[in-house]
Amino acid sequence: MTIQEQYQQLEQTVLSYNPGADIQKIREAFEFADKCHSQQKRKSGEPYIIHPLAVAQIVAEELKLDSESIEAALMHDCIEDSETDHDEISRLFSPTVADLVEGVSKLTRMQYATKEDEQMENLRKMLIAMSKDIRVILIKISDRLHNMRTMEYQTPVKQKQKSLETMEIYAPIAHRLGMQRMKWQLEDLSLKYLDPVGFHEITSRLDERKPEYDAFMAKTQKQIDRRLEEMHISHVVYGRMKHPYSIYRKMFSQNKSLDEILDLFAFRVVVDNVGDCYNVLGVVHDLYKPILGRFKDYIGTPKPNGYQSLHTTVMGSDGLPFEVQIRTQEMHEIAEYGVAAHWKYKQNGQGGGAEGRYEWVRRLLENQEGTDAEEYIHTLRVDLFSDEVFVFTPNGDVQNLPAGATPIDFAYSVHSAVGNRMVGAKVNNRIVTLDCQLKNGDIVEIITSKSSKGPSRDWLKIARSSEARSKIRQWFKKERREENIANGRSAFEAELKHAGLSMKEVLAPDVLPLLMKRVAYATLDDLYAAIGYGGFTAQKAVSRIQGELNRVNKQQQAEKAAQELLEEKQEEKKQEPVKTRRSEQGIIVEGLDNCLVKFSKCCTPVPGDDIVGFITRGYGVSVHRADCPNASEARRSAPEQEGRWIDVSWGDKVNDKYQTSIELVCKDRSNLLLDVSAALSTSNAFVIGVHCRSTEDDFAMMHIDLHVRDGKHLQTIMNKLHQVSGVLKVTRPAG
Repeated sequence: MTIQEQYQQLEQTVLSYNPGADIQKIREAFEFADKCHSQQKRKSGEPYIIHPLAVAQIVAEELKLDSESIEAALMHDCIEDSETDHDEISRLFSPTVADLVEGVSKLTRMQYATKEDEQMENLRKMLIAMSKDIRVILIKISDRLHNMRTMEYQTPVKQKQKSLETMEIYAPIAHRLGMQRMKWQLEDLSLKYLDPVGFHEITSRLDERKPEYDAFMAKTQKQIDRRLEEMHISHVVYGRMKHPYSIYRKMFSQNKSLDEILDLFAFRVVVDNVGDCYNVLGVVHDLYKPILGRFKDYIGTPKPNGYQSLHTTVMGSDGLPFEVQIRTQEMHEIAEYGVAAHWKYKQNGQGGGAEGRYEWVRRLLENQEGTDAEEYIHTLRVDLFSDEVFVFTPNGDVQNLPAGATPIDFAYSVHSAVGNRMVGAKVNNRIVTLDCQLKNGDIVEIITSKSSKGPSRDWLKIARSSEARSKIRQWFKKERREENIANGRSAFEAELKHAGLSMKEVLAPDVLPLLMKRVAYATLDDLYAAIGYGGFTAQKAVSRIQGELNRVNKQQQAEKAAQELLEEKQEEKKQEPVKTRRSEQGIIVEGLDNCLVKFSKCCTPVPGDDIVGFITRGYGVSVHRADCPNASEARRSAPEQEGRWIDVSWGDKVNDKYQTSIELVCKDRSNLLLDVSAALSTSNAFVIGVHCRSTEDDFAMMHIDLHVRDGKHLQTIMNKLHQVSGVLKVTRPAG
């Protein structure tokens, strides 16, 4: 299918569910994106525009979003991968589309102390974008889905890295948004690369038994259809197999075989109203024998993402168990498409962003405060992944909590003041311990007292939800700063002693500011307080400080060695010349033996070049070509560099290879790079890297990094390249 045919298919898909869509603007967005990506290719070798088109098709076909979302999906990589900026898209299309594109664009790479810090910051930006307009994450998930569908073109390391990120972040967010179809696809595609053996085992076994399973599903679907028609209940029945990742999770986490999975088959019955849902439930239980403990009413107590349905597991006439899900058409739309279902009947996205202000998104952002990155990433995964338990207040209000939640989690979910004043709890009218795990349907009553001394530090270990832990930490942070500082100092000093460090090393005036920057606290008291209330750990603080102290010590030793070398050089200038001796790397340094030598990257000298040496601070002697701008006569005679320039020369024995660079100016043409590669190959050049770019006036610039034996070998290579048709100039960069 050509690119234009793919675009036509996109238009037809959009018009099929949104006849009032702004097709003119969508076409302009496509043409704009095509222009931005005109010189780019995907890893598969296809034109890059194929990817934005595919993402827009997913947004339209799977989620049925508005015109602005389609435009943003088509241009979602323009800001990141081209010269386009937010202002240009805002001017040509609309501020809303520009905000969506900017939100979906990959987050700016910054330098963070740890990988966890970087991941936390990226997640925080994504959650902020979600809280402003949920369409940002809907397009982002569509982008990730297409990337996962074409993951075979990436390296094995990249495949595992992206698949793990998809499984840990994007699939759970899709689940939280109720987008089950996309969640299943993301999970299955991730599993394919994370455990290819397990994935193949499940899919091959399903394929083997496909005829048997298809016959069973067709027979069961007819039985349900026939009985509901007799009852005159308007309905539609769908049958499906459990998806591979769901089977994998049950088989490997619960050590079950394929035959032991009770909901391997699932049937959905979609009816007109809620009353019919319960009527159908009765019919199904009359037709088949229900399995005890396998009934769930998500209509009476919906999931936090809005999911509603009746679930029951029954035993079929063939002795095969299967699940039946009963719901209305509206419930079915929300179950399949989640938050995206809100756009299905909207024209041009009116009011589109309002549904995005989800309470759980706000809570995840708030819970980041007062915790370190590793803890935040861990609790975020718990909040996104965990199954929920539904418990009731004495007044009958439903509270949803993560699986394994305790009365502490319940108290803080009601209000932070309730949690802070809690002295006990009752579950189903019986007093329980605070670490009691709550179950679905429990009625929980919190006992409070005005004379309560507040939460205990042990509660941080008992609480399951990040919301409860965050509120407990905030209380300690606010109410007990002096106590926190004392406890934190004690823990910090004990950990220092364990690591073999002393407070004297930490408190050194020239070192302390660097250490505080490394742990991201302004003062030691702030660090102690954070350790005291649980926002940071003494082990982590000492680990980072130890790393920084090692770095500072190495730097000081290097500077000391450089100073000694400089003093020795100045002393020798006053004396008679000493015998020249050989040093490392095939370089002879005047008057010195076995000193550290490195070749400067600005001019990459090779044997045969006229060279000069510069005594660096901490890194030995840096060797430059004599014609390098960084080694010019003006620099060598500068007062501040007096005594640091030194005579060096090539020794009798040099290395087998030296790294250097050459630059080519060429007239651009087809197969130019191929001919240059052939010339390099025939001259026995070992190429490390090639960077090429074309100019608007049909010239091509090439920068080639390579290994050569010496200056003669390099000159042979340059002569060969001069003979290539279209090559106008071959030079060695310097400075």
